[in-house]
Amino acid sequence: MYAIVDVETTGGKYNEEGITEIAIYKFDGHEIVDQFASLVNPEKEIQPFVVKLTGINNAMLKRAPKFYEVAKRIIEITNDVTLVAHNAEFDHRMLRLEFERLGYDYQKPTLCTVELAQTLLPDQESFNLGKLTKALGIPITDRHRATGDALATVKLFKLLLQKDIDKNIISKSLKHHKPLKLQSNLKELLDDVPNSTGVFYIYNKNNEIIYISKSKNIKRRVTQLFTGSNGKSKAIQKQVSEVKYEKTGSQLISILKEYIEVRKHKPFLNGKPKKSNFSHGLYISKDQNENQQLNIKSVKSNPDYSISFSSYRSGLTFIEKQLEDIDIADAGKATDILIEKIENLYTLKNKSKIIVDRGREASERSVILIVNGKVLGYAYVNLRIQMTDVKMLKSLLTPLESSDQITHIISSYLIYKRVYQVIDL
Repeated sequence: MYAIVDVETTGGKYNEEGITEIAIYKFDGHEIVDQFASLVNPEKEIQPFVVKLTGINNAMLKRAPKFYEVAKRIIEITNDVTLVAHNAEFDHRMLRLEFERLGYDYQKPTLCTVELAQTLLPDQESFNLGKLTKALGIPITDRHRATGDALATVKLFKLLLQKDIDKNIISKSLKHHKPLKLQSNLKELLDDVPNSTGVFYIYNKNNEIIYISKSKNIKRRVTQLFTGSNGKSKAIQKQVSEVKYEKTGSQLISILKEYIEVRKHKPFLNGKPKKSNFSHGLYISKDQNENQQLNIKSVKSNPDYSISFSSYRSGLTFIEKQLEDIDIADAGKATDILIEKIENLYTLKNKSKIIVDRGREASERSVILIVNGKVLGYAYVNLRIQMTDVKMLKSLLTPLESSDQITHIISSYLIYKRVYQVIDL
C-alpha cells in the first residue's frame, strides 16, 4: 500500500519551515482507496516568493487548522504504507519535522518518483513534475498546490509501476530512514526546557553565551537546533554545555529582549547584528488645498515620521492594505479615516500608552509602559491589579532601552500582530 503525498511550505531557513498545505492519496497500486487534503496554519509568515509560486497567502491560512489538529488523520491514512512523492526526501523531511515539533517520531519508507522516472524513463528531457507530466500526457491542474501535484504524482506513479515489469527497480529504490536521535547529553539538556514563549541562551563549557534566540515554543526551537544539519546547528551541538531561558509569555517582549540581549552579549553564532532594520517612514502632510496626504520616504532626511518601515515597499503595502479595508469611495475621506487610525493605534511618538498582552502564567498579564513616546520598560501584573496605575507600574518595571529601533519593533508588532489591549494614558 502506498500514500502519495505532496506538501506546500512557508519556505525559509532549512528545518525552520512550516507546512501550509498537504494532500495525501492512499493508493493500492490500482486505485485511490482513501484521501485527505487540507490547508494548514503554519503559525509563521510565508516567504513572498512562495506566495507568488503557490498563490497561498497568510490571510488564507488564518482559520486553517494547525498541524497538531490534522496530525491524527495523517497518521491514520499513512499507517503501514510506503510514502511516495515527487522529491520524497523533501516531503518526508517536512512531515518528520512537523511531527518532531509535537514530540512524535514519524518515519516511513519512501519512494521518490523523480528517481524512479530517471531510471525507468531515462530519455525524458526534464524530470520537473510539470514538464514531465506534460511530456507524458498526464493532465495536471492547480500546479504548485498540494492536491493538484499529488494527483498528478498518483498518475505518474501508476505509470512507473507499469514500466517496472519485473518489480526490481521499485524494490531497490525503497529507502528506509533512521530515527532522528539526540545525543544523550543534548537530550538531558532538553529535559528542563519548557514549551513556553520566551528567550533562550546557549552556553559553552567556558560559561560563554554562544547563541541567543527567541521562540513561541522554546523547547521546539532548541530541539530544531539540536537535530539540525546546517552549520549553526552543528556548531551548537558540538559546543553546547548549558541552556538557560527566560519565559516572557508575550511574543513582543521576547522580540524586544532578543534584540537587546544579542547586542549586549554579541554571541558569535548570532553573527554581527544589523544596525537598524528600518529605513523608511510614513509622513503625514497637507497639499496646497489643505487636504491631508500620506507619503513613504527615507527616514534619513526627516526623522519626524509617524510609523517606520523596513522598506519603501512594506510602507506602501501597508497604506494600500489599510485603504482597501476602509470601504469608502471618497479617497479624501478614506485618507482622513486612515490617518486618524494611524494616530490612535500605531503611532507611538509623543504618545503615552500601556500595551497589555499575554503573561507568563494564566493569572497575569504583561505590560509595556510608554510615556511621551519613550519606552520605559515592561512588567508582569496580576489580573486583579489596576493596570492603569502608572506609579505602581513604574515600581514593577524591568527597564528597556528607549530608542528608535525599539519603538520601530513595537509599532511594527502592533501593525501586524494582535495584543490583548492598548490603553491610552
